Amino acid sequence: MSIFKVLFTLVLTLVLAGPAQAAGPNLGILIYKYDDTYISTVRNALGKALEGKATFTMQDGKGDQAAQNDQLDVMLEKKVNGLIVNMVDAQAAGGVLDKIKAAGIPVVFFNREPDLGLIQEYDKAVFIGTNAADAGKMQGDIIKKIWDSHPDYDLNKDGQFQYVMFQGEPDNPEAIARTEWSVKQAELNGVKMAKIGQTYVCNWDTAQAQAAMESALAANEGKIELVIANNDSMAMGAIAALSNIGYNIEGGGKFIPVLGVDATDQAIDAINKGLMSGTVKQDGQAMGEAIAAVMLNLAAGKAPLEGTSYKFDDSGIAVRIPYSPYLGSK
Repeated sequence: MSIFKVLFTLVLTLVLAGPAQAAGPNLGILIYKYDDTYISTVRNALGKALEGKATFTMQDGKGDQAAQNDQLDVMLEKKVNGLIVNMVDAQAAGGVLDKIKAAGIPVVFFNREPDLGLIQEYDKAVFIGTNAADAGKMQGDIIKKIWDSHPDYDLNKDGQFQYVMFQGEPDNPEAIARTEWSVKQAELNGVKMAKIGQTYVCNWDTAQAQAAMESALAANEGKIELVIANNDSMAMGAIAALSNIGYNIEGGGKFIPVLGVDATDQAIDAINKGLMSGTVKQDGQAMGEAIAAVMLNLAAGKAPLEGTSYKFDDSGIAVRIPYSPYLGSK
């Protein structure tokens, strides 16, 4: 057979076969906010883990629950085979889950934890996240190490760590747990803690934290001995405010220890440069891979953890990705 006949036969076969069908299920993915640094890591890992195994549409909720509700409606109208949901407002999960249950499709909620009782009522729902208290406890352990190794940080020599607290959101269970347990664990470790001023709620945001830290410094410069932030983005905002008045800069000089959570690239760089004292790694890569594995199982009608090494916690429907501490030399 000539080369021309071979090519003609190949083209005719492709035409008759029609367009290639994508492998796996068609999924909808709802993200609370694309520009959250940690969530960006999760969604990038999730996309890579699903590549070649599913088609998917991902939407940015931009921190607006009403917008996310509209995105959900569109995906349900398009009859996706499964949904992966990072709630804008975890307290709105009941209404979201009702719509998903009506459609009869599986769902994996992640990161921002809804009431697990709601998820337990639907046999096609799973939550993947962390144990929020653990992040706070690890911050508390880091505080103990800093206190023991740097007595010079006790500026007024009163035997207490005077700290400023930056909380992610006012009603977010993860933010509340990190705020509570960072201090409680430090105290359980024998460190006396004394909060300066209010708890600054900065919505996980760098710019808001920088403005709040500037306000705290204006009222309390020389009194602040420690900064605790629920995430690295807010920690970086605090460091920006400090560096603007000569603290926490490369090359030494005045320094106030700052702690975060997430172990973002920016925070690790700041720790390595001696601008920040420590963070707690929240493994976005591991979370993205877990979400993909569980969702693909559910969409295929399998048990959610089939063929994986993941385990449910005591709730029977939640997988917890572990944290780990990251401590610098300062």
